[in-house]
Amino acid sequence: MSELNEKKPSRLEPMQVPRRSFLSLAALGSFFGAVGMALAGALRLPGPAVLPGPVRRFKIGHPEQFAVGSETRMEEANFFVFRDEQGIYAISGVCTHLGCSVGRSPEGFACPCHGSRFADSGEVTRGPAPRALPWLEVGRAADGQLVVYAENEVPAGTRFRV
Repeated sequence: MSELNEKKPSRLEPMQVPRRSFLSLAALGSFFGAVGMALAGALRLPGPAVLPGPVRRFKIGHPEQFAVGSETRMEEANFFVFRDEQGIYAISGVCTHLGCSVGRSPEGFACPCHGSRFADSGEVTRGPAPRALPWLEVGRAADGQLVVYAENEVPAGTRFRV
């Protein structure tokens, strides 16, 4: 009967690893993991960290296409082009609060999302917008067409003289 009470080794029992061996293996694993991460970071260094976005330059046509007193909404670029006696200018159609698209209203511009209102010049008349709608740079391309540089803000009242 004593033979039945003896414990026989089982294949399912895990092998006992001494504590020193475990710590040595863990230290080696951590070392090689750190070296691998450092190498991966070093291989990324030659490349740029930030890739440039698309150029936001829009040809809008020849100056003759814009009659004095006209206003044109450029839907694809989200800005408005105006022409008065002093020249041509562009005002952004993006609300300075949270980036919603503004529309024209009898008083100027209106944001449908949170109720901001802007004067015809883009100045805030009712919040929550923190600042005026930006005026955008207008120039002329080599082929004579007008170009709006949507990334370049200019002081309010700046016009392209034609």
